[in-house]
Amino acid sequence: MMKHELHEILRQHDFFKDLPEDDLLVISGCAKMVMIKAGEVLAREGSDANNFYVVRMGKLRIEQQAPAMKPQPIQTIGCGDVAGWSWLFPPYRWSFDVIALEDSRLICLDGACLRGKCENNHSLGYRVVKKFADVLRQRLHAASLQAMDVYAPRED
Repeated sequence: MMKHELHEILRQHDFFKDLPEDDLLVISGCAKMVMIKAGEVLAREGSDANNFYVVRMGKLRIEQQAPAMKPQPIQTIGCGDVAGWSWLFPPYRWSFDVIALEDSRLICLDGACLRGKCENNHSLGYRVVKKFADVLRQRLHAASLQAMDVYAPRED
């Protein structure tokens, strides 16, 4: 896929649609299209977070490993969502697992590439951080709801 095609796809994606055209041109320079099959692991908690993913089609489950328990689902995301924020903050390690629930089409954005561009253009960096602050807010809310469900007293 050509860079101008990725640029056009990003422009139409919910996460990026309100960014200035110049920002989209810069961001699309760090992008490539990827596909993942249902059941494949996109990221493992604690592994290097070098990328983030824009969901074009399909569904992904974000989950957290819990000692002596099966993985705890945090959130299911799909078209219009973004997977990954750990690429933006040192030590650049994934905070959750991300698994494909369906065959999915994603745009993979190279975190190191985009961090470098944000360092060179602080206005772009500010807009990117604002976008990802909202992703963090959503994940924190989803994790807190999940924790309430996991630790709530059960009526037998």
